[in-house]
Amino acid sequence: MKKTILTFLIFTGFVHTSSAQATDDAGLWCTFNVEKNFNQKFGIFITEEYRARENFSQSNLFYTDLGLSYRPADFLKISLSYRCIEKFIEDDAISFRHRGMLDISLKKKFGNFALSYRQRIQAEVRNVYSSEIGNLPEWYSRNKFQIKYDFDKPVTPYIASEIRYQIVNPRMVESNGLWTRARYFVGLDYKKNDRNTFGLFYMIQREWNISAPQNLYILGLEYTLTL
Repeated sequence: MKKTILTFLIFTGFVHTSSAQATDDAGLWCTFNVEKNFNQKFGIFITEEYRARENFSQSNLFYTDLGLSYRPADFLKISLSYRCIEKFIEDDAISFRHRGMLDISLKKKFGNFALSYRQRIQAEVRNVYSSEIGNLPEWYSRNKFQIKYDFDKPVTPYIASEIRYQIVNPRMVESNGLWTRARYFVGLDYKKNDRNTFGLFYMIQREWNISAPQNLYILGLEYTLTL
């Protein structure tokens, strides 16, 4: 177990090769989840999220997720979802984006520790009718590792790290085939009862190997309703 945690900490210290000076920003992410499990294997979920940027002063985006989940074994879950995104850009215009995501998640418990890994493949198109490449999808692979500690109490703390690999992006071809972003999380979940769970986290994001990298410092608030 100690070796596993050490490997995780080494992973979170992933070395970056940045090609440009990064800018800094702070923001807020507020997430509302609704989950419904039909049985031990199949479920559906809906997620609404609002994000603020520019040191909490401006709206960044809204998105809605609709998805299905399948759990063929206790340690394995597969999810397929669609995300509709409204992102605020210059001159108060809105960029409409559509994303498909396939998640494969593995989970294993070691005493009070729960380790999980999620592989996400996502494809996204944006402003489909705005240009010749508007309907060309950008593809990313996202790898997330998480360690939770269960006190046998309602509060469960965790740490997590995610790195993103750019498979192909027609709008940023110079970064194709490169690692471009890492996220580091520390947070806790409070399970009030079987239906209501509240979450709080702090996230740091680092970008590199892109033309305009950004460092983000995010406060996250979450609520999940299980039906």
